[in-house]
Amino acid sequence: MVELDHTFNTSKSLEHTWNSIFDLERLIGCVQGGSVLEELEPQRVKAQIDVKMGAMSMRFTGTVAVIERDDEQHRAVLQVKSREAGGQGYANADVVFTLADGGGTVHTAAQITGKAASMGEGVVVSVLDGLIKEFTGKLATM
Repeated sequence: MVELDHTFNTSKSLEHTWNSIFDLERLIGCVQGGSVLEELEPQRVKAQIDVKMGAMSMRFTGTVAVIERDDEQHRAVLQVKSREAGGQGYANADVVFTLADGGGTVHTAAQITGKAASMGEGVVVSVLDGLIKEFTGKLATM
């Protein structure tokens, strides 16, 4: 399991940023290589992400769902469950958003197997860290 914590600052209002988290199409679009394929339920979508790890490019397809939402504490948990296209691997994660005035934190707990994991934990952490840093930068301007 890989666990990463990131913070971000934004000039957007707390309510604006909070509501942005639940616009899954826009939120997933903030992840480099990420896109929504179809809405399955109001807070659950089928999505995919194309990831480059070293010389390898992989596509993961699966679901992203809001599994917890606390409007009073501005805390939400999104669950990602995906499988590697054409492979045996998967990438699953729980992503916890905790927001306050001026920004927030994103805690990611990910489990990755298959070709991606075979690259080594250092590579996996580096790629995930880069994706999440870019994501929080885009989230801050959403």
